[in-house]
Amino acid sequence: MSTASAYLTVAGLGIDVVYKDIKNLHISVYPPVGRVRVAAPDTTDEDTIRLAIVQRLPWIKRQREQLQKADRQTKREMQSGETHYVWGQRYRLDVSRTSGNFHVETKGQTLWVVTPAGADSEAKLSALDRWYRREIKAALPTLLAKWQPIMGVEVDKIVVRRMKTKWGTCMAHSRTIWINPELAKKNPRCLEYIVVHELTHLRERSHNRRFTELMDQFLPDWRPRRDELNGAPLASEDWHE
Repeated sequence: MSTASAYLTVAGLGIDVVYKDIKNLHISVYPPVGRVRVAAPDTTDEDTIRLAIVQRLPWIKRQREQLQKADRQTKREMQSGETHYVWGQRYRLDVSRTSGNFHVETKGQTLWVVTPAGADSEAKLSALDRWYRREIKAALPTLLAKWQPIMGVEVDKIVVRRMKTKWGTCMAHSRTIWINPELAKKNPRCLEYIVVHELTHLRERSHNRRFTELMDQFLPDWRPRRDELNGAPLASEDWHE
């Protein structure tokens, strides 16, 4: 039986700490994005854990780099037949329709990207990216209306912006939250987790024990949601019936 009892930040890395009835401390780096987890004996103090992580930092960083460089995506050519994800569901792309305007919609199991005749793959991809952003922007007000009163916080500004290494980030000094539009490809539970995570930073800036306790209080299943997010498919793939 083990309990994740801390979430530390060491050298800019978020570290899950699990205390167990074991003799030695173990550090692991998990795919797909390089989540770092420490299994520590029950009596281990935080300073000992931090020292162990610092000593293994070169190894941890090498492992994370290998995982993050892994080719887990097929290249998106924006051709009919590719699979794309919308809110965690698989859709087969169809770009066969043309129109005077750009238009994106889902219908059945098909993701329609309608563009002017002659539009190249880059223009089609840009149209799809804009649509993902609109999907996120449409979903955020409901989530904020739900969680801000519960958590007793309020943001001044929400920015939907693509980020290479983060699903979301919070600038507590300006009460601004950034959300990655890639979340529109994931299960809606994942977006809710990120919103709660970033709102929690308005009450606790660090990933310390208090932060973990607040997350446990507001969203008890945040760990499964986080793991679901990090393990979800990332991009297009060939469609197989």
